[in-house]
Amino acid sequence: MLDALRGAREPMSKVDTAWLRMESPTNLMMITGVLIFSQRLPLARLKSLLRQRFLAFRRFRQRAVDEGNAAYWETEAKFDINQHVRAAKLPGKADKLALEKFVSDLASTPLDHSRPLWQFHLVEKYKGGSVAIARIHHCYADGLALVQVMLSLTDAAPEPEKRAELAKVWFKQDDPGGVLERLLQPARAGIAKVALLGEKALGKGAELLRDPALAAALAKEGGEITRELAVALSLADDPATSFKSGPLGTSKRCAWAEPLPLADVKAIGKILRCTVNDVVLACAAGALRSYLMAVGENVDGMTIRATVPVNLRPLEHAKKLGNHFGLVFLDLPIGEANPLRRLERVAASMRELKRSRQAMLTFGLLAAVGMAPAALQRMALELFSRKATTVATNVPGPQMPLYLAGCKVSEMMFWVPQNGSIGMGLSILSYNGGVHFGLIADGRRVSDPDAIVQHFRREVEKLTLITLMEDWEGEIQAQDAQATLAHYA
Repeated sequence: MLDALRGAREPMSKVDTAWLRMESPTNLMMITGVLIFSQRLPLARLKSLLRQRFLAFRRFRQRAVDEGNAAYWETEAKFDINQHVRAAKLPGKADKLALEKFVSDLASTPLDHSRPLWQFHLVEKYKGGSVAIARIHHCYADGLALVQVMLSLTDAAPEPEKRAELAKVWFKQDDPGGVLERLLQPARAGIAKVALLGEKALGKGAELLRDPALAAALAKEGGEITRELAVALSLADDPATSFKSGPLGTSKRCAWAEPLPLADVKAIGKILRCTVNDVVLACAAGALRSYLMAVGENVDGMTIRATVPVNLRPLEHAKKLGNHFGLVFLDLPIGEANPLRRLERVAASMRELKRSRQAMLTFGLLAAVGMAPAALQRMALELFSRKATTVATNVPGPQMPLYLAGCKVSEMMFWVPQNGSIGMGLSILSYNGGVHFGLIADGRRVSDPDAIVQHFRREVEKLTLITLMEDWEGEIQAQDAQATLAHYA
């Protein structure tokens, strides 16, 4: 039997191995998603659908095995779907707060590494419908691949025989503000070169990680990739706000806002001459600013960074599982009081990242980390996590209703994991004419994530008011807009 199991093994990619080994008690490497249905979804029907479509991806019958010197995918000898799909019940009023707490508890609970690393939890009774919470370990796939997986579970109509090619609908959105489209420009042909550079650089061990000057010296050897490494290593650590200070705990807190009309956000971007993504991230920066000020922190002039995942795989390969993305550092000017100037600075930072090769660099470094000794892995992760406060992910979803097992998906939200000492994640998802904003945070650092969600809505209201003034009066001065918005302070 043991020999048979070993025969079913497949080597794990270096980058997938890196994500497997990043897990710690304070930052579990799970992607957590929430699907809210307007109708009741029976557990038996969900299991039947997952057997047919989810398990069509052979990887989800495999568990991750790390033997120290290498990691493998090993097929589960006696796979039992009942271990992975479970019924759940919310306590008390079974309202949104109860659901947020339940999702928070799941996001704080590790998956069982003796089995394939995924689970679905179904709340059959929630506001006249149901809720499915999915947890999938990041080593299985990145966000783009998991989008394809979730598309494979859904239909464009309640009857499965009327299924459409949703992948084409999803990825051909008229939304130039999405991260997946705006930051897809760096040439993918250089990925192999980046991986090789990352291996050589990290091969120098702690010497390189302790001495950013050495990275600067490497830059003289030529090549844009090497210069990006020097820049990344020379970035100052993010400032010590309450989002960043103190040790992480093992409890996560999740919260999300009621969806905003996508048409309204697009209108703001059009009038203010920026993208949907710029608008939403600027509002997120304003929400973080308002929260910190409310708890008594001085943020004037302060800028924090978000790491933003950037897809590096061709879209025609999106159905393949695994991780094929890099990370870029985006400036969030939380010290800027004026909403217009904050938006301008976010948009400028996004334009600069579009021209950079940071994403390819980090992809190569992740591959190198996947091969490095455990001590060096921790040093590398800590080095980069000190330079950011949050992870920010934006996914442009289909602008049509989806159905899962015949039940309409009314809302959806997801969170990607944080790594190292980062204790916060911001998620933005557009779906069926709405913009969904959610937050996951370490419970020691953010006691009330719903407060940040509420600040986010107020920031959108501010930019909406500015947009109306622009539309009515033409160009306005920033200080005039600030005076108009004084009642929001």
